[in-house]
Amino acid sequence: MSGMKNFDGKVLFLDRSDINTDEIIPAGYLTEIQKQALKPYLLEDLKLSGFDPRRDIDGKSVIVTRSNFGCGSSREHAPWALEVNGIHLVIAESFARIFRQNMFNCGMMAVELPKTDIDRLFFEFSTKPTTLETDLNTMHFRFRADGREAVFPFVISRFDRELVAAGGWVAYADAHY
Repeated sequence: MSGMKNFDGKVLFLDRSDINTDEIIPAGYLTEIQKQALKPYLLEDLKLSGFDPRRDIDGKSVIVTRSNFGCGSSREHAPWALEVNGIHLVIAESFARIFRQNMFNCGMMAVELPKTDIDRLFFEFSTKPTTLETDLNTMHFRFRADGREAVFPFVISRFDRELVAAGGWVAYADAHY
C-alpha cells in the first residue's frame, strides 16, 4: 500500500464533455521525457468559459467533469500532466477507454458516476469551494461545501483497486511477477 496516492482534496469542476488529450496536455509538449516538465502546461489549451488554468488548477487534487474525458490521442502524457499537478482522481460520466486505463496504470483513478450524480454535483457544488474525501474501503465519495454534504457510491474493479493500492502497474507487476 505504500505507493498509494491521495484521493482527497479540493475539487476542480470542468463543465464540458469531450475534453481531449490535446486539451489536457498540448501535443507540443510530448517531447518532454520528465513528467515534471509537463506541470505548467496542464489544461493550457482548454476552451471553457470562465476557466483559467493559471488561476484554477493550483491546490486542486480532483477533477469532476462530464462525458468522454480523455478522448483523442492515446498518450500517457495526459495522466502524467495530471499527476505532477497533484490531481490523482478524475470523476466523470464516462472516459475514453485508453485514457481510463492509463490513469489506473499510473496508480490514479478515473471513476465513472451516473449522469444524474454528475448533474447534482455541478448543480449543488460547482460554484462553491468544494472538498472531497474518498473512502476506498466502502467505495464512497463524500463532497463538502458551505455546510452541504453529499455522498455517492462508486465502483471500480478489484484489479483496478489493486493497481491503485500498489501505486500503479509497474509496482503491481514488481510485486506479482
